[in-house]
Amino acid sequence: MKQLLNRLTHHEILSKAEAKQALINISEGKANHSQIASFLTVYMMRSITIEELAGFRDALLELAVPINLSGYNPIDLCGTGGDGKNTFNISTLASFITAGAGVNVTKHGNYSVSSVSGSSNVLENLGVKFSNDQAFLETCLEKAGICVLHAPLFHPAMKFVAPVRKDLAVKTFFNMLGPMVNPVKPSNQVVGVFSLELARIYSYLYQHTDTNFRIVHALDGYDEVSLTGDTKIVGNQINTVLTPEDFNAEKIKAEEIYGGETIPEAVKLFQKILKNEGSKAQNQVVCANAALAISTAKKISIAEALSQAEESLKSGKALEKLKILQKLSA
Repeated sequence: MKQLLNRLTHHEILSKAEAKQALINISEGKANHSQIASFLTVYMMRSITIEELAGFRDALLELAVPINLSGYNPIDLCGTGGDGKNTFNISTLASFITAGAGVNVTKHGNYSVSSVSGSSNVLENLGVKFSNDQAFLETCLEKAGICVLHAPLFHPAMKFVAPVRKDLAVKTFFNMLGPMVNPVKPSNQVVGVFSLELARIYSYLYQHTDTNFRIVHALDGYDEVSLTGDTKIVGNQINTVLTPEDFNAEKIKAEEIYGGETIPEAVKLFQKILKNEGSKAQNQVVCANAALAISTAKKISIAEALSQAEESLKSGKALEKLKILQKLSA
């Protein structure tokens, strides 16, 4: 590891194979906390290359607990985080709305590192069981149309990295990796990213897979459709910019999608919105993100998908999906 760090501090770039091996070595405990922190810091100070990110991705997927849910043709709605915006849990809420519209969701998530509350923080507080048992996950999909994949259960090799990330408390390249290492390797994905540069890298990597994908970056910095401005969308034969009007909404203010200061606040807000008791802006944002997912999975227009998303939320179907998960977790 010392030799590798020397190379990196001299501005050398790793090949895909070297990047993969570096992460495997870390997962095998061949680097101490200080070396891991230094390794992560290098990529805060310079841009990661496509080859390096691909190598890191391949290492994590190779080391992951294998789960096969391909028969459900699922979608994952997941953002990189790290946008510094501290919104409420938009993609997690959109996941339940998407499930309520009849699309199977394999929601990959984790505890928050760089914001107040990640998807796992909220779902754990709501009594949702985290498991890597194939049969349990299949039951969740069959009965609720959604299952939760808590990242640490599927990436045990990252136990050496987790405490370092927690201590650093800033975004690292693991934020970039998160959406790409869903162990299910879902056939459909909506991925939010925190920069246009990362959108370009993701686009290149996803184009070399069989995934039906949409990469999302709000041009004012959010890693999701924020409706605070225009949103860049890149996907299979798609490269466009969508406005709030495309989601039948007006431009909203950043404070209208603020997520609160504590996990209990985030949980309370999550429940309120899922019960269709949120503000107009909150409802529009979660439905916009769900619409993008429904449109991607069902290959229908945004307008048609938006109608299905709004119906899922207003009818209580989305809330019912959470209640089923809670019962299965009891």
